[in-house]
Amino acid sequence: MHAISLSAERLSRLKVGYTARVVDLSEPMFLVNGAVPRRGDLIVARVSRLGQHQTLEQPGGRQATLYEGDEILVACGARYAPDQFEAELPDDLGPADLVAKGGVMAKVRARHSTMAAPTQIEPLGLLAGPTGRVRNLADYAIAPPIEVVPNPPTIAVVGTSMNSGKTTTVASIVRGLSLAGLRVGAAKLTGTGSGGDPWLFRDSGAIEALDFVDAGHPTTYRVPMDELVPAANALYGRLVSLGVDAIVLEIADGIMQAETSQLVQHPSLRSMIDAYVFAAGDSSGAVFGVDRLRDWGLTVLAASGMITRSPLGMREAGMELDIPVYTPSDLASPEIAMSLHDRARGITVVESAIHVGQAA
Repeated sequence: MHAISLSAERLSRLKVGYTARVVDLSEPMFLVNGAVPRRGDLIVARVSRLGQHQTLEQPGGRQATLYEGDEILVACGARYAPDQFEAELPDDLGPADLVAKGGVMAKVRARHSTMAAPTQIEPLGLLAGPTGRVRNLADYAIAPPIEVVPNPPTIAVVGTSMNSGKTTTVASIVRGLSLAGLRVGAAKLTGTGSGGDPWLFRDSGAIEALDFVDAGHPTTYRVPMDELVPAANALYGRLVSLGVDAIVLEIADGIMQAETSQLVQHPSLRSMIDAYVFAAGDSSGAVFGVDRLRDWGLTVLAASGMITRSPLGMREAGMELDIPVYTPSDLASPEIAMSLHDRARGITVVESAIHVGQAA
């Protein structure tokens, strides 16, 4: 493999994506060519043609405007986003696509009809350290715990698909539990690297908010279970180590997505998560999703999500479900959030004392 030294000035001019936030660019770095990129490898690329993504989300959250000719630092990974792109891991260092604003390089296989063509990028080489070893996000990952003893009440949010309201649901539960006086930890276990979700969890009151990038993955599409489960355990273990009173997790992309369905049914996740809240965009999705989770033997406490924008949709779901349908405002109330917390642990709650959004 051929290595090219990167000057300090060139490194300082790189536009760095959120997925590459863990990399220390103050040490000597090199570009390496001739290797096949792996999932999580860090890539220096040049923007060759602007398309759908014309900004790059940087580690601190600023949206850096992209120009053709810019050099960017991103990570390799596949992407699963029915509303945007389906993209696969590149098998070489040839022309590729920027498939997520958080900084993910892949090759687009299909796109939603509302999406423009992806921004095209030209890989200049894999990022390597002083020894010539290619930098991979796994090098910076949180280590799985040797043993996790405490078992704080843990609620997970899953949904019908992307944009079903999962992140808002997590943030609302975090807000309610925090207002009730609990120290809450939050994490996003799967998805595509972007800072918006963990930052929202922190703004909602979480004392710590993590995501799968902290566990070494720029995205979780195509990640096998023998890697995804340890990553989930690592994030959970880190939150437990902080002595939190409760944990709220998000599992992205919808229950029809392969990694999601496999993950929620895995024995390790079953022992980690006490109960679920299901986020849906409409009443049929809510009914289907709750039934599917129950078919898998999982406890579902409530439904929420984009459906709550429609009072009629909430009523439709309420006629079919035997669990409440809560709005984000409901979930952000200490009383309802604590009812979920207690029910997750099997503590009897007097439902008549709780305001339910569908009855409003």
